[in-house]
Amino acid sequence: MERGNFVDYIRIFCRSGKGGAGSSHFARTKFNPQAGPDGGNGGRGGHIILRGNRQLWTLLHLRYFKNVHAEDGEKGSKNNSSGADGEDIIIEVPLGTIAIDEETREIQAEILEEGQEVIWLPGGRGGLGNANFATATNQAPEYAQPGEMGIEGWKYLELKILADVGLVGFPNAGKSTLLSTVSAAKPKIADYAFTTLTPQLGIVPYRDNKSFAMADLPGIIEGAAEGKGLGHRFLRHIERNSVLLFLIPADSNDHAKEFEILLNELEQYNPELLDKNILIAISKSDMLDDELKQAIAETLPKNIPHIFISSASNMGIQELKDKLWLALNESNEQ
Repeated sequence: MERGNFVDYIRIFCRSGKGGAGSSHFARTKFNPQAGPDGGNGGRGGHIILRGNRQLWTLLHLRYFKNVHAEDGEKGSKNNSSGADGEDIIIEVPLGTIAIDEETREIQAEILEEGQEVIWLPGGRGGLGNANFATATNQAPEYAQPGEMGIEGWKYLELKILADVGLVGFPNAGKSTLLSTVSAAKPKIADYAFTTLTPQLGIVPYRDNKSFAMADLPGIIEGAAEGKGLGHRFLRHIERNSVLLFLIPADSNDHAKEFEILLNELEQYNPELLDKNILIAISKSDMLDDELKQAIAETLPKNIPHIFISSASNMGIQELKDKLWLALNESNEQ
């Protein structure tokens, strides 16, 4: 889960601060030794807060941040003085991070915007001092509330890449080459499977100074939905993409079968992924003549747009951008 400089999954123990106890105190003055209760309230325990930071692309900075304990609130004191609140802990995370409780598997927070703050684990409330309990019939209450306990437990932080377009394909389908062609991203490229072990993100410039984000994700293998290969670590990143671009190399033995296997892996992992806008790109198509292109096109699903491209020669690249932009706008309107 934690490979190289890209970390997309962290398990940490968290504890928010305990509230300070209220004070049980009675005022005594020179002229009035029984001036009444003046115990102040306890301070709130420190919160644990998640904050979105678009400058972060990984959870690497939290790799050794395994125990997070917020400060307790201070006790109340005499003269109706309230205790200070415990200091909050703010954890900055990349956009696309979700927070999960280990025991219940409940998603407790989701960070999608720059500067967005979510109180993940609220601190315990401070106890009320005895001054709050004075009544006409009980003018000298000796009772003050204890502070509430904070919340503690093992938690997960999980990153799902935020990108408009996700590249889907078997290892060595040409995804990294395409990303480096259409954006300034420089993913590792080599002629062997699993060159991409971690997601890469690139900003693709479009017409009229527009742009969209494209993610080169580790390649699927058959059985990925069951955890084989990079398995779920890869598939969870697809959930955030508005459009899925399936990349199938021109030299594939069976283009339709390859697409069917890829689609099946996504469906087994999460059937809702098939509701996204899907495009098929046949990569490395500069080696094909028109007759071969026609033969391949006839085997592909009729209800899914396809395009023949070559990152090496830029063949079809602008047309691909146009199709992706159109698909993105359709996704936003749905």
